[in-house]
Amino acid sequence: MSTPVDDPLDPLSRERSHLAGSRAALRAMREDVESLDISDVTANWVNAEVLARQIDDRIKALADLSDTPLFFGRLDYLHAPGAEQAEGAEGERFYIGRRHVHDAEGDPMVIDWRAPVSQPFYRASKKDPLDIGLRRRFGYTGGDLTAYEDEHLSDPAEAARTSKLLQQEIERPRVGPMRDIVATIQPEQDEIVRSGLGGTVCVQGGPGTGKTAVGLHRVAYLLYAHRERLARTGTLVIGPNKSFLHYIEQVLPALGELSVRQATVDDLVAHVEVRGADGSTAAVVKGDARMAEVLRRAVYAHVSMPTEPVVVVRGSRRWRIPAYELEETVRELLDRDIRYGAAREALPQRIAHAVLVQMERSGEAPDDRVQDAVARNSAVKAAVKAIWPPVDPAKLVLRLLTDADFLAEHAAGILSEDERKTILWAKPVRSVKSAKWSAADAVLIDEVNDLVSRTASLGHVVLDEAQDLSPMQYRAVGRRCTTGSATILGDLAQGTTPWATRSWDEALAHLGKSEGVIEELTAGFRVPTDVIAYASRLLPHIAPGLAPVASIRENPGFFDVREVSGTTEVVSACGELLRQEGSIGLIAADARIPALAEALTEAGLTYLAPGEETTRQTRLTLVPASLAKGLEYDYALLDEPQAVVDGEPDERTGLRRLYVALTRAVSGLVVVHGAGLPVQLG
Repeated sequence: MSTPVDDPLDPLSRERSHLAGSRAALRAMREDVESLDISDVTANWVNAEVLARQIDDRIKALADLSDTPLFFGRLDYLHAPGAEQAEGAEGERFYIGRRHVHDAEGDPMVIDWRAPVSQPFYRASKKDPLDIGLRRRFGYTGGDLTAYEDEHLSDPAEAARTSKLLQQEIERPRVGPMRDIVATIQPEQDEIVRSGLGGTVCVQGGPGTGKTAVGLHRVAYLLYAHRERLARTGTLVIGPNKSFLHYIEQVLPALGELSVRQATVDDLVAHVEVRGADGSTAAVVKGDARMAEVLRRAVYAHVSMPTEPVVVVRGSRRWRIPAYELEETVRELLDRDIRYGAAREALPQRIAHAVLVQMERSGEAPDDRVQDAVARNSAVKAAVKAIWPPVDPAKLVLRLLTDADFLAEHAAGILSEDERKTILWAKPVRSVKSAKWSAADAVLIDEVNDLVSRTASLGHVVLDEAQDLSPMQYRAVGRRCTTGSATILGDLAQGTTPWATRSWDEALAHLGKSEGVIEELTAGFRVPTDVIAYASRLLPHIAPGLAPVASIRENPGFFDVREVSGTTEVVSACGELLRQEGSIGLIAADARIPALAEALTEAGLTYLAPGEETTRQTRLTLVPASLAKGLEYDYALLDEPQAVVDGEPDERTGLRRLYVALTRAVSGLVVVHGAGLPVQLG
């Protein structure tokens, strides 16, 4: 922080000097932490371990990444922030970066992008300059500061113009692991990023709109603004698969946040080993929200009303609790609608309390120790076991899926006979361990597990690619944030599962977050203009009413549609694209992958499978359309769009799969076809 006075002779050298000074200050901050001696400040080894881990995390957070700019912008305020009305108040300068850096005297050299004083970097405009006289953006080559660009927001004579550095950063090819977007956050994105912890936000965003980055940066902002609270309650990012999580895993550490857990939905519900798979019809039924009521009925059907009294013998006295009184207690617990396991634990204490009431009436003076002893009495334990027996979630779900009568009893009026037949297993299973559970079965077990004992809730959960979740999967995620908030990210047009989300209102209801706010991002940063315009022809057929993405990139990108006569010409097109710099993705219907693989091999072109890292020698990846979601390539070659559509069980899902495949390119797309194109693209 300093007064906004530039060296008029060489401002670039001055900024480079500030960068060098900031790096030195960050290095000193790190060395200060590394030199801490905690041997005399901890009471025991447990405290020492905790403090040592906290220090280690702090050291990691202060790492200076050589190829990552320490600051990317500068704000020159007209007045001192917070003192705008003071006459003659002197303005100050703030460098905006990924983390806070201060000098030896404690004065800030770089301000964290999440701090309130940094907000005008993202929100200030000619119409509303927010007391900013000058906004400066910096350009870097590797880690070296090589350029800057100024916007004089308070100067009416200077016309508004597009930032070239901003455009260059937006259009920089997005290959390899995902990186942060702190230098390019747009005003509409910033509003979502800085929305409060208490509310749930659902972000609908088409390809390239930055919804995943917005969700991750919101986590970083919330950890900055509510660090103590979230340190107690925890944060979680949920992605569709391990490859996706690997792709995004460096974003938060680059922003100095190391404590956020990442998982898939399958990870969350991994109570059993998944070794089987459902057909689409069975998976749809198992994923239907109606299954929650079937499971609830099956769980509480274990409770039976007492028909015999409980007689407790203590010394020479016998205490009798009649059946009708026991029934009143059981019904009261059922009416309270508490977890099955919690009610089961409460029942022996309720019975013991009834015994103590009788003791007191007879002149005795029992205390809490007597009540605990009565609750552990063999007669009481036997009664509880008969009235409210324990429930094993996996065993209960196994019985539902293998016992037609048991399923029919608890699904009566909920599932049709055909639906029940669809989810029943054809062969009997000996045990939970020998069962070939599917992913949908694991979600059912998780539901029962929550009915028996409450699932721990986190402070904030981010759910990405949410459009592909079933209602029961939404419920599994929702119970991980019942007392916290959530950020839901997705694109209805990219839903490619048979149970894909039909509306975000419906999804929020299944999550238990009906009060959530739905935001829509429509500005595209990644996909070139001509490519997204072509892909958007499918929107009226796959997501009517959804606004198309409008690319803000000045470069329209390379786009071509070609008719070919066979795989030889497809391979030739690959060779043509390989003459460009960057990665190439050949995307095709799953059924066509073997033939294309053979043709590439015969032509001497080496290729990778999705998820394998490209090298200078091998830049071509052969991608089945079913695995294309979330992947990005500098150039994409899409083979036979109609075959992609035909490879799915229904046309809408096929067109959605095609929409995904068409939007994987960062710089250019070539579409090749021998058969006719889908009429929806015409």
